[in-house]
Amino acid sequence: MREGRDPRRWWILGVLCLSLLVIGIDNTVLNLAIPPLMTDLGADPSDVQWIIDAYILVFAGLLLTAGSLSDRYGRKRFLIIGLVLFGGASALATAVTEPWQLIAARALMGVGGAILMPSTLSVLITVFDEEERRKAIAVWSAVAMLGVIAGPTLGGFLLDHYWWGSIFLINVPVAAVAVVAAVVLMPESRGPARRLDPLGVVLSVTGMTSLVFAVVSVPEEGVTATPVLAAAGLAVLALGAFVLWERRSGHPMLPLELFRDRNFSGASFSIVLMAFGMGALLLMLTQYLQFVLGYSPMGAGLALLPYAVAAALFNAVGAGLGQRVSNRALIGVGLGVMGLGFGVLTLLTADSGYGLLITSLMIMGVGGGLAGPAAYATLMGAVPPAHAGVGSALNDTVQQVGMALSVAVLGSVLAGVYTASMPAGAPAAARESIAGAKLLGDPAVMEAARESFASAMSLGSWVSVAFCAAAVTVALAVIRPAPKVPAAPEGDLVEA
Repeated sequence: MREGRDPRRWWILGVLCLSLLVIGIDNTVLNLAIPPLMTDLGADPSDVQWIIDAYILVFAGLLLTAGSLSDRYGRKRFLIIGLVLFGGASALATAVTEPWQLIAARALMGVGGAILMPSTLSVLITVFDEEERRKAIAVWSAVAMLGVIAGPTLGGFLLDHYWWGSIFLINVPVAAVAVVAAVVLMPESRGPARRLDPLGVVLSVTGMTSLVFAVVSVPEEGVTATPVLAAAGLAVLALGAFVLWERRSGHPMLPLELFRDRNFSGASFSIVLMAFGMGALLLMLTQYLQFVLGYSPMGAGLALLPYAVAAALFNAVGAGLGQRVSNRALIGVGLGVMGLGFGVLTLLTADSGYGLLITSLMIMGVGGGLAGPAAYATLMGAVPPAHAGVGSALNDTVQQVGMALSVAVLGSVLAGVYTASMPAGAPAAARESIAGAKLLGDPAVMEAARESFASAMSLGSWVSVAFCAAAVTVALAVIRPAPKVPAAPEGDLVEA
């Protein structure tokens, strides 16, 4: 083992991945539970949108602040606090009886997620040196895909056998084990002591929360609605003031000089566009599998397994290729392959069946596996260890903004095209959502709903194709190859 490497670093990576798994499982299970939520809890499409967006709103709004504070007060400490909050809020979610209560529980889960998430990557880049970091990030990324496997499969089993609230119980034991493991195995780390930036905190939280609120409100309110315009205006003012203040502050919470690095900026924008392309995918797929193809919740979860396996395998392939191929090339090729997968998905109809769907998903999994580790390694490789927490938070923030945009834009596209495609004489409930059509129990109405939803999903996939193409353009135009790290001399073994 090389001098200076923590001998427990691979065990520490296990703790970080377990923490990441808590968030990954929750998000994939929730998408799978959309149909039961609509039928059992009485949630309408607006409620479902806010059950998803309440988490994103709080999570994205607090990320930068949480990352900065973790650098100051301790990344291990914030990881544990976040896990406790996330697990506790998950337990509360099992007891709700009204949609608004679940929205509140999801918001509290967003607080916990925002506190713990930056530490999963910031601890990683401080524990692993440049030579091993790509391999560690590939494992970290693969675990995110494991959440796609474990979440729908285990969640589908619970939804088939128990009430919908049982899906949130998955988070509680995983969070508890991660807390114990973090206490036992993980060393504390923090950046150099520096003064707090209270004004930066206020402006950051206000600006990011307002931005995400404006984005997620568009499908329900419309672009010109007063709440949307007011939130967008507040976001512009707060974020503009935040940038001006951070440039003048002697102790900024966000080191803006990071954006002068082309690799950091290029990777950030590529991740935003990649997240946009993928963000609403499960929102569409779970409804297509259950409402259009008639799968059970567990069947829908199992149907997504090949996608997750392909993505996890190609994470490892991407990590290996990264030793010989530039990050820019891997990101560009991977995003291009993802765009091809969405292109296949545009061919989907109500009668296409599972074959075409899983073909497109496996192509996306290959592309995401190639692009993901390279994009994260590029972004985090440009972040000084002293700012690891806020750098990791930036990575998470750009993903969440991309996902929020995706849910808002593609969700709006789906809803608008679906309603427009339904027969004018169809009942209002059926024109509002495919879940409403199913509840009516009319075979003719349900057949029209199936075809309309497939048409909406096809158009939404074209939007994702366009954003994947934009992400390829950004990656190739902005990112520059980084100097290669020399391989370890033969015989220099790494201890686990």
